[in-house]
Amino acid sequence: MKKIDAPEKVIFICDGKKCGRYSKELYKSFKRLIKEHGLKHDVELTCMECTDNCKTAPNICLQPQNAWLGEVEEKDVKDIFKKYIV
Repeated sequence: MKKIDAPEKVIFICDGKKCGRYSKELYKSFKRLIKEHGLKHDVELTCMECTDNCKTAPNICLQPQNAWLGEVEEKDVKDIFKKYIV
């Protein structure tokens, strides 16, 4: 078994049928902030399959805090990044 060097924090963005309508904009915004803050090696950004939380689309999950957020809009990304990532 080989240990993988994984980032300390991960942002999961739901890319299910309903969330997927918004996930591209969220992904781009988070990616830009990660780059601007020089956190490319510390924060991983990834899309995940449907989380069955379609009523609160779009949904994201922030690890290691295990914070699940719904109805995330692009205008919320900067505040979320400040609160959970930086």
